[in-house]
Amino acid sequence: MNTESRSFIRRTLLAALCGLAALSSAQALDANGGAAVGQGPGYHDPRSPFKPLQEREGVVSWPLLSSVTVKAEKNKLVPSFPAPVQALDKKTVKVQGFMMPLEPGDKQRHFLLSSVPTSCSFCVPAGPEGLIEVRSKTPVRYTLEPVTVEGQMAVLSNDPYGLFYRVMDAQPIN
Repeated sequence: MNTESRSFIRRTLLAALCGLAALSSAQALDANGGAAVGQGPGYHDPRSPFKPLQEREGVVSWPLLSSVTVKAEKNKLVPSFPAPVQALDKKTVKVQGFMMPLEPGDKQRHFLLSSVPTSCSFCVPAGPEGLIEVRSKTPVRYTLEPVTVEGQMAVLSNDPYGLFYRVMDAQPIN
């Protein structure tokens, strides 16, 4: 398979995952277009063999990232970020989460981080407020355990894939 085909497949997979996440979040809106119960960084199944993420000093918290509110406008979710989230834009940050690969192989340069572990290979574990797209400088080995990366955060208000967050030039942190 050539590079162009792989790139197309990755973009299609990312669009599908983010579209499903946006759809699940859109369904979580109340009648006035505001956030409804059940929206947030995702649900950690208590039967999961993986422990929930613990807050860590110097690592951006998922409760902060999930504090975004959304309104539905013309079949689109429009995020409204509180000031502490907006302050992260274009800053070097550390984030942690569970890896969702977007490429084949055990080493990933492009993946999603989720606030909760995936419990189904075909399900998106969270809405866009519980996902971060990561593009890394060096490959990061795929693992089911949480990973921490450091890179430049982008807070996205109009992403074509419906994402709210992206970390570029990421490096894995031990």
